Amino acid sequence: MKSKKTVLVTGGAGFIGSALIRHVISHTEYKVINIDKLTYSGNLESLKSIELNQNYIFEQIDICDENSLKTLLRKNKPDAIIHLAAESHVDRSIDGPADFIQTNIVGTFTLLEQVKNYWQSRKGIKKENFRFLHVSTDEVYGDLDQTGDFFTEDTPYNPSSPYSASKASSDHLVRAWNRTYNFPVLITNCSNNYEPFQFPEKLIPHMILTALDGKSLPVYGDGRQIRDWLYVNDHVRALMTVLENGSIGETYNIGGNNEIQNIEVVNIICNILDELMPDRLNGLASFKDLITYVEDRPGHDVRYAIDASKIKIDLNWEPKEDFISGIRKTIKWYLTNLTWSENIQDGSYKLERLGVN
Repeated sequence: MKSKKTVLVTGGAGFIGSALIRHVISHTEYKVINIDKLTYSGNLESLKSIELNQNYIFEQIDICDENSLKTLLRKNKPDAIIHLAAESHVDRSIDGPADFIQTNIVGTFTLLEQVKNYWQSRKGIKKENFRFLHVSTDEVYGDLDQTGDFFTEDTPYNPSSPYSASKASSDHLVRAWNRTYNFPVLITNCSNNYEPFQFPEKLIPHMILTALDGKSLPVYGDGRQIRDWLYVNDHVRALMTVLENGSIGETYNIGGNNEIQNIEVVNIICNILDELMPDRLNGLASFKDLITYVEDRPGHDVRYAIDASKIKIDLNWEPKEDFISGIRKTIKWYLTNLTWSENIQDGSYKLERLGVN
């Protein structure tokens, strides 16, 4: 009987990681090993639907812990790694960049070294077919102006925040391990993700939950910053497509084809909440009355836009979810899962603004 392949996912208790694991367990034959440090935004409640599946294993491990990584790799013998473990919130990186340097740079280095040593010990087809997929962000490219330019895989890096600089550094490390050691890597850079199960510090869940609390909805600057929004289920489909069919050493941009100004995103959320939750308006004509323009965050990029033509042409992937249908599904999920949001917020985060200093 042919044995199942095993994929190790780092950061699998986070937003994208948990979505990836749910997808892999539900739609593939892979065994999944999930390793996560379980910091403030990592939460195993997002994996309750598959936690008892015989093809799923969880280990609480810090990717900076080389001995634990070494033991895990020897014990479980994965056929592929999907590296998602990272500190990922720009505002939080402004307040405290040290954690981003430690996890995103030192952690990626430690992981690369241990996985490279493990890969070199493999033999024959097991070594030949091994893959290391590094998942990154479009923020490493920096800022676009308001013209029709798009980020391509050849766009020079120009990160603006401690977060994006740390991710850019990790991307460079991964490419260096490929070039220096012939380590079989793949890299993806994605646009802004959204969907259920996202930690409430991010724009969309933050606005939904803050509006329901009847509090001011803080919009940075004039709110005209543009982001490309990617439904996370589309993203995880893309990741598995790259893992299984991508070419070693290549980078693939993953986007949702949904360029929208931040203020428009907030207005759409408010309009849907007006429709679905009129009883929570508490005398307001609309949830939009809660919108408050606040001082922009330092180094705030104006526009991100992904050119995802390479992954479409080479690997036949494209997004399925448009923003309006995706955001409606997302809002409905948060409205029916308010307990989930309450449970994952620890004492250090109460929907306040971060990244002011």
